[in-house]
Amino acid sequence: MKPRWLIFGIGNPSRGDDALGPMFVAALDGFEGAVDLVLLEDFQWQIEHALDLKGVEAALFVDASLTAAPPFEITPLRPQADAACTTHALSPAALLAVAQRLGQSLPPAALLALPGETFDLGAPLSAQGRAGLEAALAVVREAAAVGEFEMIAGGAVIVLPGPFALE
Repeated sequence: MKPRWLIFGIGNPSRGDDALGPMFVAALDGFEGAVDLVLLEDFQWQIEHALDLKGVEAALFVDASLTAAPPFEITPLRPQADAACTTHALSPAALLAVAQRLGQSLPPAALLALPGETFDLGAPLSAQGRAGLEAALAVVREAAAVGEFEMIAGGAVIVLPGPFALE
């Protein structure tokens, strides 16, 4: 039985570079490698998504970013509660914290931030967004082909805060 990796893209497909998360997930549909990919997409992360972490060996959260350096950034994640007053629009770290509170074992997890420039309704994907998408897909496909999640961090231009592997 192959390990299962969750790849979870967030964004609005109607808003230019905000579509990068869903586009990333769609590009991996049908991928065959050393792991089974669990592909999910939504407009935002919500408390219910903590249950999607059950039974996966690794989790990669994908989102567009106004501040990420090109071509993309990968940040290892640890559980951390958000200071929000709502259970909607959570961060991936907050989802890990919810899963932890539910008694789930947590997989190694990271946020893949794809730099974007245009987020207006009806805007096309920017050249920078497309370049980051293609570069990140190449890294994730290579890692999934051999089944080594830590390889994802090795392909990033910027890895914060390091080391990648969770203790």
